[in-house]
Amino acid sequence: MFRKSNKTIEQGPQEKAMTQMKYTTVFLVILFCCMLVTASYAQDVNQAPVQPDNTQVNMRDRNANEATADQQENNEGDREMTKEIRKSIMDDKSLSSYAHNIKIISQDGNVTLKGPVRSGQEKKTVLDKAISVAGNADKVTDQISINP
Repeated sequence: MFRKSNKTIEQGPQEKAMTQMKYTTVFLVILFCCMLVTASYAQDVNQAPVQPDNTQVNMRDRNANEATADQQENNEGDREMTKEIRKSIMDDKSLSSYAHNIKIISQDGNVTLKGPVRSGQEKKTVLDKAISVAGNADKVTDQISINP
């Protein structure tokens, strides 16, 4: 039933069917669009997961003879040294995310650096920063690999 001005107009069966068909069409279009968007975000469950680039390096760290972050001493001097080296590396925006994520392990005033970097220049930069904080090249163990 429509109301035009002050007059009420009754809808006949044909008009009611057309209105119902319009609503159904709009509903189906919206439903189809939602399904299309959902399907575009779905992932292929049969696709093999991508392995991280440094899987082999992480396997090396499982060796009981290698220094790992959980072996870092909890004394204030080692924590402060690690913090200063990390800050120095993170402040250098020219380094890659690989270099920013290098593992820094301090034990009794000695530092071990582990992990991949993108170039020889990055390796040198990270080592120089660690030596600067540690005070002596003999206190820094280099286990950095280059992974371009």
